[in-house]
Amino acid sequence: MPTSLARLLQGEQLEEEQFLELLNCEGDEVEKAAGAVAKEHFGREIKLRGLIEISNYCRSDCYYCGIRASNRAVDRYRLTEEEILEVCSIGNSLGLGTFVLQGGEDLYWRGDRLVELVRELHRKYPNVVLTLSLGEMSQPEYQELYDAGARRYLLRHETIDPLHFQQLHPPRQRIESRLAALNALKEIGFETGVGGMVGSPGQELCHLARDLAFIQRFQPAMIGIGPFLPHHDTPFRSYPSGSLDLTVRMVALCRLICPTANIPATTAVASLSNEGRRRAIEAGANVVMPNLSPPRFRQLYQLYDHKASFGSEAAEGIELLRSELASYGFTAK
Repeated sequence: MPTSLARLLQGEQLEEEQFLELLNCEGDEVEKAAGAVAKEHFGREIKLRGLIEISNYCRSDCYYCGIRASNRAVDRYRLTEEEILEVCSIGNSLGLGTFVLQGGEDLYWRGDRLVELVRELHRKYPNVVLTLSLGEMSQPEYQELYDAGARRYLLRHETIDPLHFQQLHPPRQRIESRLAALNALKEIGFETGVGGMVGSPGQELCHLARDLAFIQRFQPAMIGIGPFLPHHDTPFRSYPSGSLDLTVRMVALCRLICPTANIPATTAVASLSNEGRRRAIEAGANVVMPNLSPPRFRQLYQLYDHKASFGSEAAEGIELLRSELASYGFTAK
């Protein structure tokens, strides 16, 4: 066993150089160790979260994203409050204990309108945990959402390296702003999630090692790791997809760094490969998010090409998902 892996299993803090060693490590020892840690904390249960993509309008212009503000080819939509309440009712009837409201940075779903939606969802489903993933806001805005009943917030840092961050975003978007938002969320009391892409343009292994060191320091409650997948209407259209092997290695290392964090087997990893979800789960992922969004809108929320959003990725296919998880030796919770 590599010395760095042994130290990580003992709960020690690693330096970037040691994370780099583990990223380069051959074989599946890291993944097996992470799978064992996940089994220790979660058994063979996989948590299901209902994903609702409420809007593909976005004021941000991330170079990798299919719903970026500059993409004039996108057929834009936003769900109404009634549509959101309807799909949440479906999710509740399926026994899903968490709703994840995700969307672009849409100014329509901000301020009082969003606060009232969260308050209404919390009133109707007091036993359901409300998770939001709606981008950067001010600390007072986050506080209002927390007070209304939201308890988790996922804000992917994407890459902690400032120069690499600027390769992926226009100048007005800064890693410093992202970190300030993450710190505000944590200070308020949100179960705060981070995450990033594996294989994004300009990324080197040293960037991933730096991300792991950041995650180790921040100790998030959730970590979303997925491969970079290109979208045909972005500046990065011609770049190759991220590596499944390296994505799974990052999932495993995140599990070892944060033994009790919620780590999804993301839609992106399932979109990259038919083996993606199984491999992520065996390497320590403990969450799957079936899509509750109205079927007619799912392909419009296209952050990358060839997104998986039907079959076992969809809420209506939840029994198919349960069967798929059972074939890996896991049960859906």
